Amino acid sequence: QVQLVESGGGLVQAGGSLRLSCAASGSTFGSLVMGWFRQAPGKERELVAATRWSGDATYYANSVRERFTISSDNAKNTVSLQMNSLKPEDTAIYYCAAGRLLTSARNDYDYWGRGTQVTVSS
Repeated sequence: QVQLVESGGGLVQAGGSLRLSCAASGSTFGSLVMGWFRQAPGKERELVAATRWSGDATYYANSVRERFTISSDNAKNTVSLQMNSLKPEDTAIYYCAAGRLLTSARNDYDYWGRGTQVTVSS
């Protein structure tokens, strides 16, 4: 089993920044891919960014490329999402997830955190 706990959400004005963190624990998380998904009201949950724990491969959704950065810290067992130049359309619940493949498919991720709210005001 893998346990994931998110932190760092909140309210920020457009153009501002937030940093989300995901603390991972369990027996096999080190071999998994870590991703950040988000879900806005009335919309599907979508992958924002993903990385292997080694950091040698990453994925970004087009909507956040060059604004968001995903990083992993193996010593602290955390994965972070630095979000800059935030827009109102980034408002959503952000979920940390652990999966088997570096893909954008929700079904490829087996473990999920409970989510953290990010609200960007205009």
